[in-house]
Order: sequence, then C-alpha cells, then structure tokens
Amino acid sequence: MSTLRDPADYARYAEAFNARDYDAVFAFYTDTPRMAFFGIEITTRQQLRDFYGFLHQFVKETISVERIAVSDNLCALEGVIRIEGTDDLTREMLDQNGMEQFFPIKRGDAQEMRQYIHYHLKDGKIESVGCALV
Repeated sequence: MSTLRDPADYARYAEAFNARDYDAVFAFYTDTPRMAFFGIEITTRQQLRDFYGFLHQFVKETISVERIAVSDNLCALEGVIRIEGTDDLTREMLDQNGMEQFFPIKRGDAQEMRQYIHYHLKDGKIESVGCALV
C-alpha cells in the first residue's frame, strides 16, 4: 500500500519520484491533493501529472533526504533537490506553461536547492504539500 507512515515509506516515494514513476508517486496522494510551492498551486492529480510531465521533459529532478520526521498527520523533511538540465528549458517555455517564477536551465547545467518540505497526511496519504527554499 502506498502510504506515508515512516521514513521507509518516504524512501519508496522518493525512489519512485526520482525514477519518474508517476503512477507510483501519485498513489501516495489523496484524490484531491493540494500543493503550493514557488507560486504554483496544484489541486488535482491531473494538474500534478501535467506539471511534472512538462517539467521533467527538460530536467532530471532528484530528492536527497538529509533529515525526516513522520507522524500520523505530517511528514517533514529537509533535503537537497537537484535539478539537472536534460534539454534547454527557455524563459518563453516556462512563461507559456505558467511557470514565470522558475528559472530557465540549459542542457547540462545543474542547480541544487536546500528545501524544507511538509507533507500533510490524511490516513497515510499526502493531502497537501508546502515547501520553502533556503
């Protein structure tokens, strides 16, 4: 079952995310997830699929967890998100897809960002996500 109840469950989630196995990733979410980060708000699984489906055409995104705590209603982590350009992602492409606040990246370039991510849980499923950059 795809629930988040302990760090081992999150490791399975991160492994699926890093492998771009969207079906496995989305199985961890409720039917009506809410994500808010960097000015983007996602409220359906389809929006989640569209967002990552577009973005991951141009970048390889990986999560490296440094610290994690899980309770019945929260999974909180600190980690590094690495974004590596696999193809050029231009300012125009970002703007056309409602991602004006994101930065363009060229193929071969890489960015690493320290993030604090809170996954709010309902019955072990991700109900909402919020994150902050440092």
